[in-house]
Amino acid sequence: MNPEILQKVEQALSEVRPFLQTDGGDVSLVEISDDLTVKIRLHGTCVGCNVNQITLKAGVETTIKKYVPDVKEVIQVA
Repeated sequence: MNPEILQKVEQALSEVRPFLQTDGGDVSLVEISDDLTVKIRLHGTCVGCNVNQITLKAGVETTIKKYVPDVKEVIQVA
């Protein structure tokens, strides 16, 4: 994996992390595949939250794609 892409994805997660932590949640990077699919894991209150898919798309995925526009998709893994 390209270290520059990894760094940019981590920067994006650092940008959204405070918002998730405010509600008792968090996010971590699991993997970035060769086709630029990003796998993340939500933690804390984000795990059982009914709006976590909205959070994923609206917050996390949008922010990651702002930093790395070539990202294909962001997938939440358990």
